[in-house]
Amino acid sequence: MLLQITGCGICIGGAQRGQDYKIRSEKNFIGRSEEMHVCIAGDNSISRRSHAVISYNPLKRNFYLISGDGAGLVYKNNEAVLIPEELHAYDVIQMGKSKFIFLPLCGIHFDWVNEDQAPEEPREE
Repeated sequence: MLLQITGCGICIGGAQRGQDYKIRSEKNFIGRSEEMHVCIAGDNSISRRSHAVISYNPLKRNFYLISGDGAGLVYKNNEAVLIPEELHAYDVIQMGKSKFIFLPLCGIHFDWVNEDQAPEEPREE
């Protein structure tokens, strides 16, 4: 099953400044390892595995930032994320020495629709 892009994070500070990271539907595990859904190379202060998670809930059409299993903290708008925090456009996420701006694509104004759920085309008579 192809998971469409639901948003992105853009690095605005740190080793990968200017790099974009695709966020897909459901859970996106973030870390330095290439095995992560979102791999952030070059910042050794980010845990290899599961430093944080960004999730998109396609039923409610919202995003959450969740602290991962790593030793380091994750911050949203300079506040430590200790419980899941809802993400909104232009929130700043900080992990290790890197900062990212969050940009949603999906939400109340747009969401991908599965082909089997698409409305039927009007029939010409």
